[in-house]
This record gives sequence, structure tokens and C-alpha cells, in this order.
Amino acid sequence: MNRVYRLAGAAALALAAAGAGAATPVTDTRNVYSTSAADKLSPAVAGDLARVYVPNLRSGDVYVIDPATLKVVDRFKVGIGPQHIVPSWDLRTLWVTNNAENTDKGSLTPIDPRTGKPGKPIAVDDPYNMYATPDGKSAIVVAEARHRLDFRDPKSMALQYSIDAPGCPGINHADFSIDGRYVIFTCEFSGTLVKIDLEGRKVEGYLKLQMPRTRLKEKPGAARVQAGQVWEPGESEVCTVTKGMPQDIRISPDGRRFYVADMMADGVHIVDGASFKQVGYIQTGLGAHGLYPSRDGTKLYVANRGSHKIHGSRLGNGGVTVIDFATEKVVAQWPVPGGGSPDMGNVSADGKWLWLAARYDDVVYRFDTATGAVVQVKVGQEPHGLTVWPQPGRYSLGHTGNTR
Repeated sequence: MNRVYRLAGAAALALAAAGAGAATPVTDTRNVYSTSAADKLSPAVAGDLARVYVPNLRSGDVYVIDPATLKVVDRFKVGIGPQHIVPSWDLRTLWVTNNAENTDKGSLTPIDPRTGKPGKPIAVDDPYNMYATPDGKSAIVVAEARHRLDFRDPKSMALQYSIDAPGCPGINHADFSIDGRYVIFTCEFSGTLVKIDLEGRKVEGYLKLQMPRTRLKEKPGAARVQAGQVWEPGESEVCTVTKGMPQDIRISPDGRRFYVADMMADGVHIVDGASFKQVGYIQTGLGAHGLYPSRDGTKLYVANRGSHKIHGSRLGNGGVTVIDFATEKVVAQWPVPGGGSPDMGNVSADGKWLWLAARYDDVVYRFDTATGAVVQVKVGQEPHGLTVWPQPGRYSLGHTGNTR
């Protein structure tokens, strides 16, 4: 039986009143994630199917998983090179970003979350990833190969305007300030960040990230653990790499800091948002990649892909690191028994599960957020930015479900 999420009575009416119209700032400045806490579901998602949507980059399709049964219940072809599945600002459409790397055949495939079925694709130039302005007036298509952000109509995807970021090769992941005035994007191939003034529609500045003194040795096939064993990130070595490879980025609960996963640094850089300066670093695991806050806003889950390479080997030393937001200390390490490559995903609406694609291993993982225990589901070839649906929150800022 298909599960659906529903809100009833006064709760639904209150959320409808709060969620209608333009975005409102987060009022709890102690926790920017308070409006996307466990089961704070908008009336907009009532009736939506509970599903996990997995884009498979090499096989060019989307697998659909029923999280209640852990079974693949549907699959369908999409465009060339699907990278991420992105919830729209109004929570009514899930967009598959088919970036068709190095071609002019990029497209966006819409999915109706009430039926789980795809619609007619829209041709869009180089949509590696996609976000939304906090006011919902624009979808931000991240044209990675073009070093450019294309601001488009969120329904028709007609181009409104663009912001060039020539100093940001590999522009890809982002998060927004607590007041929505600026956004910080990572620049994968230059080891830098770019800060964008959304009000002025311009680049405010760039920040080169500093590499740590040591990083982890990559030993494919080594240091794999079995169920019940303690996972260690691995043996350290002197870091001779001068340029990082920043990936995902997430804001701190109080809105002051941004955490940046870096595949080359094997950890998370800490950046002060207002001054746009690096203020710290936390080592997590080999190939730090994806970042996901817990539903209560107290912890940050870091997906470590298990390799410094964009195309790594199977069954590497990947796992998940849990950071306590308040102390900025590592409080848990969760292995993938036998090795693996945790990548992109999200936390379930109730906060009990962390779903991650295994980029090099053609499976997805479901981690128990209480124990770290993990199960796997076989999917297509090279799964990437999966989305767990529905998500709590009043609106979506994009990626795989960054909601407020």
C-alpha cells in the first residue's frame, strides 16, 4: 500500500497561512533548521507519495524506491547525464537535472510527486544542479561548465538573467544566508568559494580555501570494516596538495558559519559568512562530499565518498561522519561494511534515516541515524543526487532538498 503524508484540521490551516506567498525569514535565529524539523510538513505535500528518487548518471534513468519496503517500484528514462533531483521552491515539482556534460542537449525533467511519474522535459543549457532564490521568484540553474548561474522562471524555465562567475570553475553546490541576502557557491576545480550578492545580482568576492597539514592516504580496497567493527578514517599523510576540491556546503544553525565538504582535504572547512573568511577545519573521512543536518538541527552528517578521485574505485573506505554543531567535534563514525562510496542524498522527514547514493557502487544506502546501521538497495549505474520525498519545510532552496 502506498503511504502518503497528510495534515489535518487546524495544523494544516496554520501551515497554509504561514507558507503561502513569498518566503519569510527564519525567526528562530538559534536554529535556521527549525522550520524544517521532523514532520513539519507543508500542506503542499499532503497526498504526495513517500518515495526515494535516484538519478543514475551513466544509465540515464531514475529509480524510484518505496522506503517502507526498500523495493524499487518504478524506473524511467530521462535526459542525458542526470545529476540531481531538485524539489522546486513551491514543493510541487521534482526536477531532474540532466546536464548532458559538454553538449548542448541539457534538459530538466519534471516529476509529479503525487504520482511519481515524469512529465515532458524542458531544454535548458548545462543544468548540473539547481537552486531557488529565497523569495521563490527564480530558479537558479547552475551551469557548471559555463562558470555561470542562470536565473530562470520557476515554472517555464525561461531565462530571466545570468550572473557570470569566471573565477569559479566547477561551480556546483550552494547555501544561502539566514536572511537570504547572499548565497555562497563552491568552486570544485579551483579550491575556492564564491559569494553572490543576490540583491545586487553580482559576485561579491572569492575565497581560496586553505588545505590542512595532513590528509588521509587513499588505499583502494584497504581498511574495509565488517559489521560490528569500529571504523577509523584511515592513516594520515603529509598533505602536499595545494588546491582543494570543495563539494557540498551548509549553513550553521545560528546562520553565522558555513561548513564546506572538501574531497581533497578529507574534511570540512569552516567559513564565517559575514566576513567571508576561513575560521576552522574538521577532519572527517576520505573524500568528504555531502552535508546534511539532522532534523533537530544539532548534528551534521558528512558523507565521505572514500576517494580523492572524481571516478573512484568500488568498495572504498567510505562512510559517514557525525559532527556536533555546538562543539564542532566528531561524535560518531559510521562505516559501510565491506566498503563503499556514500555521496549525495538527504534525511527522511521523521529524521530516522539518512539516505545516500553510492556513487561508485551502484547502490543506495539507508543509514539508521540512531545507530549508524546501514542497508543497501541496488539501483542503476552511478547514482548521484538522490532526493527523499516528502521533506519538511515551508519552501525549498533546491539541491536535493535544502528546505526552510
